[in-house]
Amino acid sequence: MAEVATARRSRITPEREAELYGAVLDLLREVGYDALTMDAVAARTRSSKATLYRQWGGKAELVVKAIRHNKPGQVTDIDTGSLRGDLHALLTREDDCTMEQNSALLRGVAMALHRNPDLRQALREQLIEPETAEFRRVLQRAVDRGEIRPDCPALDFLLHMMVGGFATTVLLDEQPPTRAFLASYIDAVILPALGVPAP
Repeated sequence: MAEVATARRSRITPEREAELYGAVLDLLREVGYDALTMDAVAARTRSSKATLYRQWGGKAELVVKAIRHNKPGQVTDIDTGSLRGDLHALLTREDDCTMEQNSALLRGVAMALHRNPDLRQALREQLIEPETAEFRRVLQRAVDRGEIRPDCPALDFLLHMMVGGFATTVLLDEQPPTRAFLASYIDAVILPALGVPAP
């Protein structure tokens, strides 16, 4: 089955795939998940709806793949030699403008999760579970270096803390997340919770 999917997907060049994903994200920001249709994606990208369904199966799969494609590499690609260095290096991958756009995008998708189990499943399988596994590897490196105790109770909550800091600034501060805010948040909240000494 995976081989068939790969064969189908190979008909689209990486450049065309990136173009399609960009258009999907633009539409998502403009109209939200619920109002986004495969017809609109087809019109925006000059594709046939049949091609979109053949390649991605449906809207949920296409949207989540577009979000995943938009992410700047894997967390585990970063290895500065310290947990603080890794987390701060992660922030440098996006500027404040991109963070604001992605924050709005994720808020819109989060609202739709409650009404769309197919979106929830696709997001969990393709984004949440892989990201959780990546962060676990980053943390394991920190444990192996002796930065974090292996029995630290906060180890299981790193991703919760990171997402919380990113997602709640608009609600609590009426401001999008910024690099400066998240850098301070890492130093003041995340590292102390993990028992890593302040810089």
